[in-house]
Amino acid sequence: MKTYKFLFSSRWLGYFAMALVFALACVALGNWQMNRRNAVVENIHKIQQNYAGTIVDYADAAANFDALDPAKEWTQVRLKGTYQTEDQRVVRNRPLNGGPGYEVLVPLTLENGDTVIIDRGWLPIGNREAGHPDVIPQPQEGVVEVIARLKPAEPTLNRGAPEGQLASIDLNEYAGQLDYPIKTGSYGQLASETPAAANNPVPFPAPSIDEGSHLSYSLQWIAFGILAFVGFAYAARMQRRNDDFDAMEAEESGIPVEELHGRGSAFHPRRHTKVRKPGAKPTAEEAEDALLDAQGF
Repeated sequence: MKTYKFLFSSRWLGYFAMALVFALACVALGNWQMNRRNAVVENIHKIQQNYAGTIVDYADAAANFDALDPAKEWTQVRLKGTYQTEDQRVVRNRPLNGGPGYEVLVPLTLENGDTVIIDRGWLPIGNREAGHPDVIPQPQEGVVEVIARLKPAEPTLNRGAPEGQLASIDLNEYAGQLDYPIKTGSYGQLASETPAAANNPVPFPAPSIDEGSHLSYSLQWIAFGILAFVGFAYAARMQRRNDDFDAMEAEESGIPVEELHGRGSAFHPRRHTKVRKPGAKPTAEEAEDALLDAQGF
């Protein structure tokens, strides 16, 4: 009987190389999905810790308005000051729950003289004038106490915006439009304010803590990589079985294996028909099969 020596042939080494490359690609994709899951899980942990965590005073969080520590995102900060409503801006193209709209940014000048930007909420698109909300609710006049959650500033977008609007929450661009300095490292997303205005923009929903399907995708890719070797092993087993069968036929018929017609392949075993010795008359069954073959059946 044959052995698995055929695995060292150039053809089977090529099959193994293809299976190995495919498996390595699957492992790489699985690791990529796992890394994405780890990042999502880390962000979920940060949200759970900070979003409804202890409220800190501005004095203890001021440095994060200059350069936000990523671990401090969503931290609640207590601020006390006066809104500069004449310098408010509307941010374009801000969808919420699948609906298009805007966000409203207003500078808040604190009692110590610092000015931070507060995102007061979301507004739907308007019907009166294209590209503008119908109404922008104004904040309470005078001194207010604001609880806001830290959010990082956004990058510059290479697109313009009408006067009084911004393409993104690009605080450096915003600062260039004002006559006084503002903090540009982060802004505050409004959680509450006292006293509250009579009308307010739509408040922001809590961020999602769903980690998605990254773990299942990672396991699927790893399974595909394992199946590559399972398929290779199955193909090798079928080749070994076909070689054994050919050797058995050659021994029974006296015909060398190399002269047998229609040897099996690695993936599809050939039809097992009995080999007749040279000069032997066909049996009735073989004659019937030959007639059917000639007739196209």
